[in-house]
Amino acid sequence: MKCPFCKEDRDRVIDSRSSDGGRVIRRRRQCLTCKRRFTTYEKIGESFKLWVVKKDRSRVPYDRDKIIVGSQKACYKRPVSAEQIQQIADKVEEKIFRSFDKEVTSAFIGESVMEQLGKVDKVAYIRFASVYRDFRDAGELIKEVSEVIDKGEPMGQPTLFEE
Repeated sequence: MKCPFCKEDRDRVIDSRSSDGGRVIRRRRQCLTCKRRFTTYEKIGESFKLWVVKKDRSRVPYDRDKIIVGSQKACYKRPVSAEQIQQIADKVEEKIFRSFDKEVTSAFIGESVMEQLGKVDKVAYIRFASVYRDFRDAGELIKEVSEVIDKGEPMGQPTLFEE
């Protein structure tokens, strides 16, 4: 594995974890030349694709990057690390592959992302919900914010992942 920083091919594995029922292996590595750390993900190749059924009933191939990009947009200028966004994608993906074999609805993915964002940052949750749920007016947005506030957790404070 070449270091993404110095491009040397000398590293050691610090930590390995499997997720998604063993389909993905996350390895934390340290370059022996520049001493910087980086993460790699190994996925088992599969002969089938998971399809996402959208609201208009069309089907598109599942793409993990869409979860990451949507989460990044929701977390823009919020105290949420890139590592936390990867953890959100990991948890959502694990839930998807545990529950579905060939097709998953975009609604299931969206609700799963909102659930994970709600655990990390309430403002990011509201941002994501405002786009995902396509609020028609300020009243719908206010209702969603009120529900988050009623749960008794501060809006601006990030929380840790709950296992």
